[in-house]
Amino acid sequence: MTTDTAQQQSRGRDWFTRLTGAAGTTRLGSVLSAEGRLGDETVQFIAVVPDPQGRFPRAHAGETGLEEGWTLAAEVDKVIAADADRDVKRPIVAVVDVPSQAYGHREELVGIHQALAASAGAYAAARLAGHPVVAFIVGKAISGAFLAHGLQANRLVALDDDAVQVQVMGKEAAARITRRTLAEMAEAAKSVPATAYDVRSFATLGALHRLLPGDTDLEQAREVLVETVADARSGPRDLSSRLASPEARQARAASAEVRSRLAAAWEA
Repeated sequence: MTTDTAQQQSRGRDWFTRLTGAAGTTRLGSVLSAEGRLGDETVQFIAVVPDPQGRFPRAHAGETGLEEGWTLAAEVDKVIAADADRDVKRPIVAVVDVPSQAYGHREELVGIHQALAASAGAYAAARLAGHPVVAFIVGKAISGAFLAHGLQANRLVALDDDAVQVQVMGKEAAARITRRTLAEMAEAAKSVPATAYDVRSFATLGALHRLLPGDTDLEQAREVLVETVADARSGPRDLSSRLASPEARQARAASAEVRSRLAAAWEA
């Protein structure tokens, strides 16, 4: 795949550029980071994009790997440090289009789990420090890549688009693990939303703050992100809202019950 082709296929790069204007962008391998404006606020936008020239071939197509995990953590940590003495913390918007973590022998040998944990930990630290963290899902949000880049956000916003997919495992890998065909996986998803890939099924689980029409334009997206930042800033810094939404109360009632019983047992 050529560099031009990879760039054309990156929805994350496209939305990052549209939201920031690309001026002042810091490119650190496949991680893009830049300040931009949302309403009256300065916001840090961060994205992972394809980099066919990267050191690790398994991360050439936008996957989140060793370098990506540590770089994301470093960029988020910079924001936390810069705002440490400020009463009002800068929002962080993670533009999400990540097909997977980078599977590979070298990645496992060197410790991809530590790299991705560092990124997830940095986003969680920013959220707990008072930075409104918003994940804007514009493409794929798959597996460990989403865990490292987006899932720790205060609020999740996604486009309602066939190209937007959310899951813990890629379709082909899930089919192999469960010994099913892709057609059988698709059939199972009709009755078990947690096994589906489309964003509407994911929305029924209650984690999404907003699901936007697929044809949402830049100004509309900006308006929603401004509202979402304000909502995140006014709400609790934990992720309890994901089990408190009307959708979660219906689709994840068992999860809520398990957590309630564990909390009661812990306090006993």
